[in-house]
Amino acid sequence: MANPESSLDDVFHALSDPTRRAMLASLADGERNIGELAEPFEISFAAASKHVKVLEGAGLIRRRIEGRSHICRMEAGPLAAADQWLRFYERFWSARLDTLEQLLQQDDATSDGMPLPNRKETPR
Repeated sequence: MANPESSLDDVFHALSDPTRRAMLASLADGERNIGELAEPFEISFAAASKHVKVLEGAGLIRRRIEGRSHICRMEAGPLAAADQWLRFYERFWSARLDTLEQLLQQDDATSDGMPLPNRKETPR
């Protein structure tokens, strides 16, 4: 069984490249062969195939062979796992920022309109 953290690492690695993200976006509209995925980037079939292998290794796409064509389609499952991971940290930081906002509002209320003292700039 694959390690979930390793799988998540593979997903984020695959998404770290703008060409692969664009290929994935293209596949959201439907199946494409590798040549069609390569076309907008003016890259070779071999370069596109390497990108496809990274996406496939992360489980973000599936590939089937029809004759001489390699047809790719998007798989949403790994994206859902990445989204779940990101949402956890979004909630974490939202709560922290809400607390900071409350503290700053309390500080403003207790300053009674008095300006804060200027800090001396220290030479670097």
